[in-house]
Amino acid sequence: MSTKKIIVTGKVQGVFFRKTAKQQADNMGILGSAQNLPDGTVLIYAYGDAEPLQRFIEWCKQGSPGAQVAQVMVTDVPETEEYRWFEILG
Repeated sequence: MSTKKIIVTGKVQGVFFRKTAKQQADNMGILGSAQNLPDGTVLIYAYGDAEPLQRFIEWCKQGSPGAQVAQVMVTDVPETEEYRWFEILG
């Protein structure tokens, strides 16, 4: 199990990206959060097993219908949070 910090740029706000990301995460057993940032990006923390995490990252590259993903930046982060589910923040 590991945690990834994922920053998604492009037209990713106002297109149900976070809601669809939550649906994908729930289906894949990924825990964490998705949040819109003031600069127009979406910040995701995703916690799970390696294979589902990779599938989730691949989904992020496509995004929700209506999204136009420009870039997906992924970094490993220390496991400091205990996630119980995948939630949409602010």
